[in-house]
Amino acid sequence: MKAEAKSAGSASSPLTERQEARRRRILHASAQLASRGGFDAVQMREVAESSSVALGTLYRYFPSKIHLLVATMQDQLQHMHTTLRKRPPAGDSAAERVAETLMRAFRALQREPQLADAMVRALTFADRSVSPEVDTVSRQTTAIILDAMGLENPTPEQLSAVRVIEHTWHSALITWLSGRASIAQVKIDIETVCRLIDLTGTQPGGAGKAVPPGA
Repeated sequence: MKAEAKSAGSASSPLTERQEARRRRILHASAQLASRGGFDAVQMREVAESSSVALGTLYRYFPSKIHLLVATMQDQLQHMHTTLRKRPPAGDSAAERVAETLMRAFRALQREPQLADAMVRALTFADRSVSPEVDTVSRQTTAIILDAMGLENPTPEQLSAVRVIEHTWHSALITWLSGRASIAQVKIDIETVCRLIDLTGTQPGGAGKAVPPGA
């Protein structure tokens, strides 16, 4: 069983088809419970029953509820990224494309506010034991932004701008979920911070320069 736990949680050890199917059931159950009742509705025993796995098996895949919900956010971001690649943003500038991309991601979360709240709370509560999972969420968000910018080899300055944009998007999501910001204000904040991209000197073509997605 310990070997399975290592395999299920290790990027260097790919999951077997059976393990992947089990993991997908767990993540689906987590998202469904969170969508219906938010953070408090995601109880490990309920997740185990809903996904038809033993409670001990669930804990071998995800040591805690926080690990599970952060992994659920990873999964949601991966789905968003796939959708965005199929239908990339159409703005003329990198800043416009990133703003459009983040607002589309925001609206996707807006359609499931209790799920969004559960995932954001898990990120907020995450301690050092969840660092690898939180880092994966950050890398996924960075990849989504870089894809929208059309960058394959960003400069340190561009990566710094991306980090600030990520922080602002996350903060905007928290303030909206807590009722302290309207959708209109979130849009203004996202568009404003995305103007940082213009300061990094992104131009069409070349390494470290923006190329419109699909070009």
